[in-house]
Formats: sequence, structure tokens, C-alpha cells
Amino acid sequence: MNKLHDWPEPVIRVQSLSESGLKSIPERYIKPATDRPSLNVEEDPSNMDVNIPIIDLTGLSEDGNNLPQSTMDQISLACREWGFFQVVNHGVCPGFMDQVRETWRSFFHLPMEMKQAYANSPKTYEGYGSRLGIEKGAILDWSDYYYLHYLPLTLKDYNKWPAPPDSCREVIDEYGKELVKLGGRIMKVLSISLGLKEDRLQNAFGGDNFGACLRVNFYPKCPQPELALGLSSHSDPGGLTLLLTDHQVPGLQVRKDDKWITVKPAPHAFIVNIGDQIQVLNR
Repeated sequence: MNKLHDWPEPVIRVQSLSESGLKSIPERYIKPATDRPSLNVEEDPSNMDVNIPIIDLTGLSEDGNNLPQSTMDQISLACREWGFFQVVNHGVCPGFMDQVRETWRSFFHLPMEMKQAYANSPKTYEGYGSRLGIEKGAILDWSDYYYLHYLPLTLKDYNKWPAPPDSCREVIDEYGKELVKLGGRIMKVLSISLGLKEDRLQNAFGGDNFGACLRVNFYPKCPQPELALGLSSHSDPGGLTLLLTDHQVPGLQVRKDDKWITVKPAPHAFIVNIGDQIQVLNR
């Protein structure tokens, strides 16, 4: 089992800080002024009605691509102009998406001693975590998380997957299968939209031997949200990210035209993020 002392400093769970009733956040969570969030929407009202594209995937299945050309054009435009889009009618059952959210919500509300059994270390990051990087004195994000490998099978270790709450591992496994299928279908569409053979991008990432991981972020209430970030600005290093949002926790933003746009998630949609590796592949 990974030990907490593998980190350069004692690990403090952000959820514990939030639930302690503190009125101000510790200094290690205060972001530099240039990185702090803008919580006043009146500063730029022109962004209030802007949203990343929402694309209906009706007609897209494992057996083939029956999307109309207009939908293919929408996807191509979203990739070029945003690097993000939302997909609806994607084939994953809405009820199951709700179950996944509730399962993870139940995990993060387990007693701390039960969650600590899955504490991670910087060696693999797999498990229950509260920080990234081993820089001593680093400014931290106001969030806890759970990270695990799903593929390849050589990295899949059920012992690092949470057993409680009931059926958690089964739900995670089924969720992984559904997203691997959806990701594969989207990869085919991206390849076709680039004028390539439909398996071109999938093969570039290893064909059937590709990697897939899951990260669940938990954002506890913050007494000074104007000073902190749940997750620092970043780009995703992989090929494709599929994000299931929690409608109780808004705040995801994407950068476009030197402005931060707050995403308005569509009901039971996945947010698709074109990762760094695909952008590099296509330059």
C-alpha cells in the first residue's frame, strides 16, 4: 500500500479542511493574483450566452458511421475553433451516467479512514489523492481526486479501485467499457473528418493496445473561492478526454480568443476535449 509519507509534506484532505468550518483558506491554496478566478460575470457580459458546441451523435454506432454530413461538419468546425464540444445521444444510458455520479459522490462522503485505505503516492498517483507534484511548498488546488488506470490490462489493478460503496468496482468497470466504446467511435469520426481512413487515429494510439485512465475530481465548498482554483489551468496531454460533469458543481471553463468561457453542460452530455497528442499529430 502506498504511504502518505511518500509526499514531501503531510497530505491534508481538502474535504477535511472544508468541513472543519474554517473561515479562510490556508496560504498554500491561495493562487497568485494573475491566476485567480473572476467570479463577477458582469465584467464580461458578452460571454454569458457563449457555449461550446453541442453535437447530436444520433446515427453513430460501433457498427458504422451514419452521421449526416452536417453533423460531421459541426464536429470538424468544433475541433478547429474550440478543441472542445459536447455530445448528446451518444449511446451511454442517461440513468447509468447518473448512477456513476452518485457512486463517486457516495465514495467521497465515506468516513475518512475508509478513504485513506486507498491513499495514493507520487509513484503512480493511483488512488485517493489531494495534490499533484512533489515540489515542496507548491501552491495547491482546492480539490481531492481519485485516479486509476483502466487500460492497458497490464496496468489494471483492481486492488487500487475502491471497494466501498457497494458495487463501486462493477460500476467503474462498466463505465470504462462504455467510454472506451464511445471514444473509439469519436476517434473514427475525427479520422474521417480529416480525410483519413477511419482507423488512422486509433492505430496511432496503439490500435487495440491503447491506454485509458479515469480521474474523478471532488470540489468541496471553499470559504474564499475568489482566491482559489479547484483545478489549475491546463491542457490534457492524451489524445481524447471524455468528461462527465456534475450539474451541482458548475465552473468548468475553456479558453478561446484570449477569454475564459464558462461551459454550460447539456443534460446527460459528455464534454469532449481534443488532447495535446492529436493536436500535435495534425500539425
